[in-house]
Amino acid sequence: MTLSLGWFSALAAGVFSAHVLQKLLFPYFWRDLLFLMKVIRYGVRLELFKFTSSVCTVLDRFIQQAQRIPNKPFVIYDGSVHTYRDVEQRSNRLANVFFDRVGLRKGDCVALLMSNEPDFLCVWFGLAKVGCSVAFLNTNIKSKSLLHCFNCCGAKTLIVGSDLFECLDGIITSLLEDNIQVWAMNSQSEHTEVHTLLDKINTASDQPVPAVLRVTTSLKSPTLYIFTSGTTGLPKAAVITHLQSLKAAAGFWAFGATEDDVVYIPLPLYHSAASLIGIGGTIELGATCVLKKKFSASQFWNDCRKHNVTIFQYIGELCRYLCNQPKTEVDKFHKVRMGVGNGLRQDVWREFQSRFGNIKMCEVYGSTEGNLCFMNHIGKIGAVGRSNFFYRLLFKYELVKYDMQKDEPVKDECGFCQRVERGETGLLLSKGDAYFITGDLMAEDYEGFICFRDRVGDTFRWKGENVATTEVTEILGLVDFIQEVNVYGVEIPGHEGRAGMAAMIIRPAHTFDGKKLFEHVMRDLPTYARPLFIRLQEFMEMTSTFKQQKFQLVQSGFNPSMISEPLYVLDYQQKNYIPLTDSIYQSILAGERKL
Repeated sequence: MTLSLGWFSALAAGVFSAHVLQKLLFPYFWRDLLFLMKVIRYGVRLELFKFTSSVCTVLDRFIQQAQRIPNKPFVIYDGSVHTYRDVEQRSNRLANVFFDRVGLRKGDCVALLMSNEPDFLCVWFGLAKVGCSVAFLNTNIKSKSLLHCFNCCGAKTLIVGSDLFECLDGIITSLLEDNIQVWAMNSQSEHTEVHTLLDKINTASDQPVPAVLRVTTSLKSPTLYIFTSGTTGLPKAAVITHLQSLKAAAGFWAFGATEDDVVYIPLPLYHSAASLIGIGGTIELGATCVLKKKFSASQFWNDCRKHNVTIFQYIGELCRYLCNQPKTEVDKFHKVRMGVGNGLRQDVWREFQSRFGNIKMCEVYGSTEGNLCFMNHIGKIGAVGRSNFFYRLLFKYELVKYDMQKDEPVKDECGFCQRVERGETGLLLSKGDAYFITGDLMAEDYEGFICFRDRVGDTFRWKGENVATTEVTEILGLVDFIQEVNVYGVEIPGHEGRAGMAAMIIRPAHTFDGKKLFEHVMRDLPTYARPLFIRLQEFMEMTSTFKQQKFQLVQSGFNPSMISEPLYVLDYQQKNYIPLTDSIYQSILAGERKL
């Protein structure tokens, strides 16, 4: 008996010691293991599709949910409730119109230019039901970029929302000349060659079209084209396969969401975050989402309280806007328990949680066109993701040394990239059958948390959008008094990302014309891509490989007391680029000037 008690005591002591040791040395072991098991389980489910005759797509999952929970609210929009059955039946009507009246067939690509609204989803699902891939167009892009998008994805049909038809001013003739048929979500049209949809929906059948039209046998079949600025030039069409859309749809579930959650989606649906993670995730769970046409900081918390929101989607800017709202006594009175998004700065993260309560912020890192994803399922402040030994076995990536001045990876004597040490900042490379340069500088600490440091090369981020410097450079280069231009991003204290700035050389015998430049950028560039600051130079510095030197320009910023060259700032009230004075500079730093 004494011997048995001795063994039992020893075993108990051993287990307790192991538990303490695990807590000290591997504090996240069990949470990592459980999260990884969920990811693996979902991955196995996707792999099994390879051995079946068809794939259960996100659309198939929606149809299943519409049959299982037909009366449950799917989308709440502007005070109106749309159940799973409502969206299913309206998308069926649209599918019948697309097949019978528009003449669309399986394999066709259709461009969609619509604002956030329930009909965006109905059109999307209706097109998918007849077997069409859909290209989501950014509602901010202008004429030249819009025409380019059609050439990228090969779409021959455009569906445009009733509130966005004016976006086609100046290019409608070019679209029609290219044999692109335009259908508007209206009952009537002033343009004789623009067709209308609303009048035809009302008389269409709500019975489903044959399921064979939407059936796919490959996870790698394209289902969407989502446009991203990429790193150079005009918008790029990132091909979204069924595999990618299914992976994104599992995001909320992986973070612990359930069908009882209510998801708040204030981000634009043409972005993968809102469409793939937000809508796809809501469908996967069988949950309810609250869809906003546009984000409103003043309405956010009232909406959350009114609709019992438990999860919201964000970009870093969104949380800063919320923190900048006047404080109230009910800041912590809500049911929100989780935020899912990216780009949340550490200082904003801390302020947000301190003011609005212990909301778990789940950062997700990934690009629309990339092949790697990090998820901060622990919720550690400042981290965009989490890695460990097991994760590295499943997902191949490296952090390599990067020379900011030369704007290229550091190579050894044999020409190979060099890995950084733990805690050091390096360029993230993800590996498929070849290395993919993400363009992001990251650091991985000794606990396995991964933090975003900066963007490199020809892209920066402002107001939640990627800005391709080469595209902005090309647009600015069309102004008659500009000889050469170098576009880059500068940091502004208290703001996420980087604001656009352009260093330029004026042509001989010409002068800088702020009003003309203002009119040009207003007409040809979306809001987020317009340079806020202009710097006039006599000559441009080049790298040894004859690339424009951006590093020193970025470092010097936009402080007029530190820069001897003329500086200008975008002024929407005066409709001009006006001289950047020290008083204006101080008002920007103090957050008193709207940017």
